[in-house]
Amino acid sequence: MVPSFLAREKTVAGPGYSRWLIPPAALAVHLCIGQVYATSVYKNALVAHFDTSLTAVGVIFSIAIVMLGLSAAVFGTWVDTNGPRAAMFVAACLWSLGFLVGAVGIGTGQLWLVYLGYGGIGGIGLGIGYISPVSTLIKWFPDRPGLATGMAIMGFGGGALIASPLSGRLMALYDSSYVATDVTSVPDGHAVMMLFITLGIVYFCFMMFGAFTVRVPADDWKPEGFEPSQVASKALVTTASVSAANAIRTPQFWLLWTVLFCNVTAGIGILEQAAPMIQDFFRDGADSSVSAAAAAGFVGLLSLANMAGRFVWSSTSDVVGRKPIYVVYLGVGLVLYLLLALTGSSSTLLFVLLAAVIISFYGGGFATVPAYLRDLFGTFQVGAIHGRLLTAWAAAGVAGPLIVNKFLDAQGTPGELVAADYRNGLLTMVVLLAIGSVANLLIRPVDDRFHEPESHDKLEEARA
Repeated sequence: MVPSFLAREKTVAGPGYSRWLIPPAALAVHLCIGQVYATSVYKNALVAHFDTSLTAVGVIFSIAIVMLGLSAAVFGTWVDTNGPRAAMFVAACLWSLGFLVGAVGIGTGQLWLVYLGYGGIGGIGLGIGYISPVSTLIKWFPDRPGLATGMAIMGFGGGALIASPLSGRLMALYDSSYVATDVTSVPDGHAVMMLFITLGIVYFCFMMFGAFTVRVPADDWKPEGFEPSQVASKALVTTASVSAANAIRTPQFWLLWTVLFCNVTAGIGILEQAAPMIQDFFRDGADSSVSAAAAAGFVGLLSLANMAGRFVWSSTSDVVGRKPIYVVYLGVGLVLYLLLALTGSSSTLLFVLLAAVIISFYGGGFATVPAYLRDLFGTFQVGAIHGRLLTAWAAAGVAGPLIVNKFLDAQGTPGELVAADYRNGLLTMVVLLAIGSVANLLIRPVDDRFHEPESHDKLEEARA
């Protein structure tokens, strides 16, 4: 049960409502929760403030990603049942509360409170906020589901582009000795605490805008000129419905889970070490002058590639189909990863181009998967199914950094590594992408025995 002002029936759009008002509402949420990709901005400050290790501080991010996947799985059906407004409202409260509890932890020197606040409470808000606009967008854009989900999930990838420079300027405001443009400068704990408080308040306001702007379409609504039969004629696309409970009993769900896990783990393999990686690759080569500032620019470029890939590749999937676009993400990605491992150190330009395209595939995989789910399982409980599938992201959030860091720890000391030290880790990602490619090729239409009854009344009873 939710308060009446948040109830699904209060959000049904009236005649003449423009569906193009929904993407801004979704972006308002995803741009805020995308801040999770900007935690590196204050990582060194927390290490100094708590007098601990990078590993201990990195656990904050890992907890947040794990809780994102788990909460999306646990609350996915609740989100579908109660509608996007209630879900966005709850996500805003939890995400902001996570920052405020984390701020208390920083202010009192209690790292466990940061784990609990940003990682635990905020991570639950992340999961609910991530999936809440997706099923709504798919219902508003049945003719272009890839475009719709790409618009929203692009915001999650781009959240760090806003949060990173904003966080730097705010910390400089709160700590006069900190210089945001100097990579050797580290803000004090008070500045990070004030940053958390500020972001908690600002993000709450923006997410509430999304919550009270979003609407759901009426049951009989469809876009002008849209014929469901045209979409159903495409490969792997169904007009039937599969419940979340039945979806996880299908081989298609677990094959797609494997696809997402492999794609995300490979992407994290670069994102986890982006800045030091470009410096280490050219430490002993002709391009050994790669500076810390250039490395930071490389991280920004990857964020742009991540964001662009979520929109461009997902939109392309509406034309070429979901299965073929994943052949590109995984198959072409496998080749690019192999080139990065074997020849990436020969040229800075080649390295940057290869990494940027790989990360665009990483972002595209995230944005396309809700549309892939819609094709396979219908729109009935696609939000809940998406939530369960995001446990793959939680697993990848642990596996990706673990694989990369284990290989690097075995090779030498950070700051003294070279390109060859990354090779085994990158080749491991090639193997994962090969596994994901096979899983994608094995996906077939869902068997009729998993479909819900066709009667609209029975579907509504099942929804309740």
